Amino acid sequence: MLGRRAAKGKLAHGLILRLGRRKAKERAAQVYLREETEADQREVEALYDLCFAPGREALSSYRLREGVGRVRELCLVAHDDLGILGGAIRFWPVTVAGQTVLLLGPIAVHPTRQGEGLGGYLMIDSLDRARAKGWERVLLVGDAPYYQRFGFRKLNGVQMPPPTNPDRVLGLALKDGAWTGIHGPVQRTDRG
Repeated sequence: MLGRRAAKGKLAHGLILRLGRRKAKERAAQVYLREETEADQREVEALYDLCFAPGREALSSYRLREGVGRVRELCLVAHDDLGILGGAIRFWPVTVAGQTVLLLGPIAVHPTRQGEGLGGYLMIDSLDRARAKGWERVLLVGDAPYYQRFGFRKLNGVQMPPPTNPDRVLGLALKDGAWTGIHGPVQRTDRG
């Protein structure tokens, strides 16, 4: 159940304090996280279609994912007590300067569940799992004001394929100093 898992780690603690313990407990009782399976794929893709603009597959991050397998143990879906999909998060391997990096995204929450902290739960739980599996660094393309609350910072010197705005290229070190000295273009990995 999400509540026990999300309560672990420094990131979860701050989120729970902001939401209030009682509200966080109520929400955790209503949402369950599990690894995404092949059976979930159509429903998850439909959620992404609902939440993102048409043509999302043309973005540079999608070109990095083509022909590369997801990091399955970190790709999560969130369901309520009725089994209705409320959100999903995916991760893909990429390389920067010869180092393996997790590319986070997409992450989406169904419009009827937005504002409940579900996106935060997906982030916290998946990042805790990544850290536990020994991953050292995470990269995403997104809005810094939102992702800063999870520890993401602008990456100077790390370039996503064009036409990505460099101010939106953000990174998180899951191990102290993991981004130190890592510069260069983000490239597809051979892992697939």
